Amino acid sequence: MKKLLKNWYICLIAALLFLQAAVFLIFRGQSYPQVHDNLDLFMAHFEAMKRHGLWFSHGQDLPILHGVSRDLFGSEFSLYNIFYILLPGIWAYLAGYAAKVAIGFCSFTLLAKEQLGERYGACRPLVLLCSCAFGLIPVFPAYGIAFTSLPLLLFFLLRLHRSEGRLKDRLPLYAGVFFYPLLSYFSYHGIFIAGWALIAILILWIRKKRFPLRLFAALILLCAGYICFEYRLFSEMLFSDTVSIRGSMEHAYLSPAGCLKQALGEFVNAYFHNQDSHSFVILWLAPAVLLGSIVRRIKKKEPLGLSRDPLFLLLLWILINDLLYGLYFFEPFCRLWDRLLKPLAGFNFSRSTFLNPLLWYGALLTALLRLWDAGKKELKYGAGILAAAALLAVCFIPQVYNDLYYTVYNQAYRILKQKDTDYLNYDEFYSTELFDHIREELDYKGEWCAAFGLHPAVLYYNGLSTLDGYLGLYPQEYKDRWAKVIAPALEGSPQLAESFNDFGARVYLFSGSDENTYAHTREIRFTDHRLLVDMNELRSLDCRYIFSRVELSNAAELGLSAPRVFTDPSSPYTIYVYTL
Repeated sequence: MKKLLKNWYICLIAALLFLQAAVFLIFRGQSYPQVHDNLDLFMAHFEAMKRHGLWFSHGQDLPILHGVSRDLFGSEFSLYNIFYILLPGIWAYLAGYAAKVAIGFCSFTLLAKEQLGERYGACRPLVLLCSCAFGLIPVFPAYGIAFTSLPLLLFFLLRLHRSEGRLKDRLPLYAGVFFYPLLSYFSYHGIFIAGWALIAILILWIRKKRFPLRLFAALILLCAGYICFEYRLFSEMLFSDTVSIRGSMEHAYLSPAGCLKQALGEFVNAYFHNQDSHSFVILWLAPAVLLGSIVRRIKKKEPLGLSRDPLFLLLLWILINDLLYGLYFFEPFCRLWDRLLKPLAGFNFSRSTFLNPLLWYGALLTALLRLWDAGKKELKYGAGILAAAALLAVCFIPQVYNDLYYTVYNQAYRILKQKDTDYLNYDEFYSTELFDHIREELDYKGEWCAAFGLHPAVLYYNGLSTLDGYLGLYPQEYKDRWAKVIAPALEGSPQLAESFNDFGARVYLFSGSDENTYAHTREIRFTDHRLLVDMNELRSLDCRYIFSRVELSNAAELGLSAPRVFTDPSSPYTIYVYTL
């Protein structure tokens, strides 16, 4: 018992990791991942590429949006994507989740050991608790590894900066920097890593009055790695003559006060894709500890030394990233950005906040170490309790991508209430058995389809060729063409029209009554069952089938055949298939 109490933090970490593994291995396809910007996006793209054998192809189109270049989809040189190349869908998803946790835990620990040196042994409980919390942060699943691998890159860079040996001794570190993009993603992290690395090089050059050649060489290698492993992205971004929808994307602009409010909101709660659970412990703990340090220095009449205070610098860095997020909503700044950096026109530079999860958990560990080092037994115990609280918050407080929470909640509801919630699990959302049956009954040969009442991702995940889909980068020409198809619906749906015209990544059949016709729920919520499309434009795109979750009230008016109705015990869907 004494040994268990002494190693309580290891027991807690082991219990939480065991719980995660047990839940997902027991429920597997009946787990409840977030659908929005997750199952309706990359997972379906990856499965479609696998079904059509296009992962390694060049000069070919994926049968989405009437045929879009395979180069516009994920790179084959990415650890997360490799899971989808090698494993069936749900197992690839779970492997990516496990890799995110393992890489985050190990890389954060490695970086902390590098920084703490001989102090690591004494502070090990705090380091491991913070490392586990960081590995488990519920961020955007498709790029979770990109979020949690950031400490590994920092470890390589710090080692290079501090190393004294011969060049051959540094070669493994340079190799690590070059191959790091296999874990990362340029559009989410790489561009900001490069920008901040360049700023760090300039600061070190000015401070030390000596050019940091090793770091500069590492930056060149890092950029070369991104270009090599994401060659498709760079080719499309820099060398394609095709006008994409990125240039026509708009978003709501705000007044300076509104931009500041957005920035402060991001500081408190974090953006959709990088909600990292920092709001519950770290948000108040880190500033409170910093304030305590400042007050103590003032009382002792010591210099504040904020320019060298790691906790202050981490919080300042977070604030700068959040201010950039706010500036994304300030029109003059955005126009200037697009003018100065034309290849990045339409680029979402508010993603600078995607570096914040690492900064928040770095601030957590830094703050806890100050309490730990204060010399008082109460503060040392308090630091351990706060570290455990931060870890428990990550696991059990609902955040957008907290798959553990939503899986446990929905499965517990099913067991206790003897009925399902309105949410769909992985297997139900894609309903592969149902669509296997539909393809067989239709004698499907790759004809073009469209979806109404469900995400087109469900169709192309199941091997159907779609005119619609969800993609953030595709030719503007096709967006203009699809606008003609759905023009009758957009006339009566001002909100959906604004969304399509200003965003356009969701190329869907919309309701004519501003209702959400693709909500991923068990029960259908929309009441307007008319399909409002220009049938001539739809036929010009060679559309053969329309897959709908509702019986269309104006099918005869559109000249559609009577629907064939399909159900399956494994699926919550009733699918009406109309033939043009």
